[in-house]
Amino acid sequence: MLVYILLRLLYTIPIALGVTVFVFALIHLSGDPMSAIVAPDATAEMVEQLKKSYGFDQPLPIQYLLWLTKALQGDFGNSIVNSRPVLDTLLAAVPNTLMLAGVATLIGFAFGCILGGLAGYYQGGIVDKIATGFGIAGVSIPHYWLGMVLVIIFAVELRWLPATGMGAGGSDAWQWDWEHIRFLILPAVTLSVIPCGIITRTVRSTVAEILNQEFVQALRAKGLWHGQVMRHVARNAAPTVLAVMGLQLGYLLGGSILVETVFNWPGTGYLLNDAIFRRDVPMLQGTILLLAMFFVALNLIVDIVQTWVDPRMRRS
Repeated sequence: MLVYILLRLLYTIPIALGVTVFVFALIHLSGDPMSAIVAPDATAEMVEQLKKSYGFDQPLPIQYLLWLTKALQGDFGNSIVNSRPVLDTLLAAVPNTLMLAGVATLIGFAFGCILGGLAGYYQGGIVDKIATGFGIAGVSIPHYWLGMVLVIIFAVELRWLPATGMGAGGSDAWQWDWEHIRFLILPAVTLSVIPCGIITRTVRSTVAEILNQEFVQALRAKGLWHGQVMRHVARNAAPTVLAVMGLQLGYLLGGSILVETVFNWPGTGYLLNDAIFRRDVPMLQGTILLLAMFFVALNLIVDIVQTWVDPRMRRS
């Protein structure tokens, strides 16, 4: 197992380097970074001075190497908008996004496994049709639209839950009490709908396929009771479900930008949206790189957990 983990870690290194190249190239291909820094009435001397201060006067390969060297040291530069270190801003926002994405994934995983398991067991029945319909609706409903509908219903009309922020008076300090948890409910439920739909469909198809395999019929023929049979089914379905859950958590870390914007949740998605509109290149690069590395690390963790659950995967 240790050798397998070390090999996977080695495979991750070129992937991570490829991610850095993609992030750097994507930002520079999107337009001239100097357009967000230079004032319209700036002189040629001022433009050259700014280019030199940000390193934009160097060839792109040199810029990439300098940026990568600093990034490996934890230096993502300073924000163009507020001149604060990008890393400090990210360290304040990452826990908020991790908390939101983690809670949303747990909600989606719990309800998705229940609905998918029932649908797979009762194939063709009314439960299967309801769960399948919910799964299709879950992956079809836009995040931002659902978020606004929930705000209208539960914040404006019923006044049960707050609409925006993560604390009273715009506070960013989080505590696990009801006064703060109530701010988390609407964005977490909104963000959980898509993973819930995907996991429901995945679990349904996986359970249905396993129930039709010969070893399940053999277990029933041996006289094992229903709970024991389903335990074997769940263990065989676990690697696929865990892979989907890990991928969904990674997608939510980077794909919560619209939900965080709708609910004014101070996470990395909110930072990313703000950096895009303000053309804050250092903030944009740092945020995308950090989220991409989270995704790579999650894939590695899911791969290791899958192998631990099902040792047969080591052969592939």
